[in-house]
Amino acid sequence: MNKNILLLLAVAALAIAGCRDKPKTEAIPAQQGQLPAGHPSITPGGADPHLGMKAQEIPAGSGKKGTVTQTMDSGGYTYVEAADEKGQKTWLALPEFKVAVGDKIEYPDNPPMINFKSKTLNKTFDKILFVPGIRIVK
Repeated sequence: MNKNILLLLAVAALAIAGCRDKPKTEAIPAQQGQLPAGHPSITPGGADPHLGMKAQEIPAGSGKKGTVTQTMDSGGYTYVEAADEKGQKTWLALPEFKVAVGDKIEYPDNPPMINFKSKTLNKTFDKILFVPGIRIVK
């Protein structure tokens, strides 16, 4: 009989312990100012972690050169098509940056992404380089 009572008390204790409020584990969006400086914002729903980033300054002589043939801004990015001296065109994507058709630019030679679909432009790029920034050559 004592074994049955002990077993019943143990089961009751486990049941009571299992019914306690558990801490919430769902993601809570960080409030502005809680993340280290320069860290991308964290938002629910898989928002772009690069949103709000600034284009980096590119030092002279750091990559390829070209002339801007097209440019457009969308979704926090600037898309630039640049033609090299042989006329070969390359698409670049970087954090928003002021650039104009005809500008001479220099950009890092990063590995390309193939068949990249921009949801905000509703356009697929056969080949595009994501770069941290470009330098306008004076």
